[in-house]
Amino acid sequence: MRFQLIVAHAALAAAVLFITRNPASVLHKRDAVTPAIFACPATSWPPNTIGAANLPQEPSEDLASMLVQVDPAKIEATILKLVTFQTRHTLSTQNSTTRGIGAARNWIHAEFQKYADASDGRLTVETVGYVQQPDGSRITFPTLISDVVATLRGTDENRLYVVSGHYDSRNTDIMDYEGDAPGADDDASGVAISLELARIMSQPDYPLPKASIAFVTVAGEEQGLYGAEFLAQTYANATPRVNVEGMFTNDIVGSPKADDGTVDPYVIRLFGQGLPPITVENSATRETRLTIGGENDTPARNLARFVKEVGENAATQMNVSVIYRLDRYLRGGDHRPFLEAGYPAARFTEPNEDFAHQHQDVRVEDGMQYGDLPEFCDYEFIARVGRVNGAALWSLANSPGMPTNVQVNTTALSNKSTFYWDPPLAGEEGVEAYEVVWRTTAAPFWTDVIDVGLVNEATVDLSKDNVVFGIRARSADRMRGVAVLPFP
Repeated sequence: MRFQLIVAHAALAAAVLFITRNPASVLHKRDAVTPAIFACPATSWPPNTIGAANLPQEPSEDLASMLVQVDPAKIEATILKLVTFQTRHTLSTQNSTTRGIGAARNWIHAEFQKYADASDGRLTVETVGYVQQPDGSRITFPTLISDVVATLRGTDENRLYVVSGHYDSRNTDIMDYEGDAPGADDDASGVAISLELARIMSQPDYPLPKASIAFVTVAGEEQGLYGAEFLAQTYANATPRVNVEGMFTNDIVGSPKADDGTVDPYVIRLFGQGLPPITVENSATRETRLTIGGENDTPARNLARFVKEVGENAATQMNVSVIYRLDRYLRGGDHRPFLEAGYPAARFTEPNEDFAHQHQDVRVEDGMQYGDLPEFCDYEFIARVGRVNGAALWSLANSPGMPTNVQVNTTALSNKSTFYWDPPLAGEEGVEAYEVVWRTTAAPFWTDVIDVGLVNEATVDLSKDNVVFGIRARSADRMRGVAVLPFP
């Protein structure tokens, strides 16, 4: 049975502008002023007379306590330890206890296991994988690809969130599996975040989250995203299919400093894909998405919007700069196989990159030090990135999840908008109310919201022709989920 709520005119709501630094501003003189026609206020039409401003979600007491514990010293210790294995190339030895990817894998598993042993049974650890046969490209002989997965089981087994870093490394020559490849930034930094969040969130002093969280380190990224693809397909092909409602990869999150000396220590980039892969969204659905202007409101994009709402606060001290792209040019990351499996996923990467310290043999050339060495990592910065991840994961895992079958009524011409939806996959037990959010079509983030209560149908006095709408669920403790774009 559906319930209906009709929302009439209310007091004029104050507009909230989510302001983030515009990278294009560096192309202008510092005293240049953006013309008003290009500024956010120019996107404020149509005028709004209903609802309220959509405000950022502040960390809960438990989450704030967790974020304080993210320790730069522990992150540094993890990165320094991973570098001691000299190389972690996917094709490197797996039989040594001190060198190569096998030794690194075993150490990572043992670290996760220490946290599991202290978790009172909350955290479980397993190393999973398969033998990848030669691919005619970057795998030249049968190679064991192993992922280390530590899972914090939530009270709701219908949802899972994943955070990952890759523990393999490389040199200038992608096929050089004998030379030293320290891989401090790329990607011991991401591995350190997975380990640190597992250590903190699995502590028995905290309540279990509603949804499960998997803290993951994968291999084979540099050789072709093999470890992430294996894990994504393992979840997708399980019976029943694992409902991964969000995945983040942290890949190259070790330093805010660019090759020209530019430093942005309080900014992290988050890459969110637009249109899903055609193998995920069929041509009919894509045509409908394009017709309604929904190409900017895919699950990955709305996941990224959520991260900005919960990840920018005094506890993280960070600005999340959402990039509306799958990734950087000529690059790839472990979020991609999850997107291709039909899961929302996004990539965290440092704001500025120094390519002398990525994918480079360790050497001094013309007085410049090359190589991905620990001395070029900023551990305070990595800790802040870890806090953004922690804020997003804990908030997601304690939300009710995403409503399903979200639709907008387009059977008749109207200046009002009527929406229908079903509860999240876990049911409506954890839902206190639903919220309708919206923004103008040129605005990047949700600006307005109205609480419509515990209903499955709502009509708002605002035309669907002029704004972009989303429907999200909210729990009794005010934890909200990712908004879902309604289709006709």
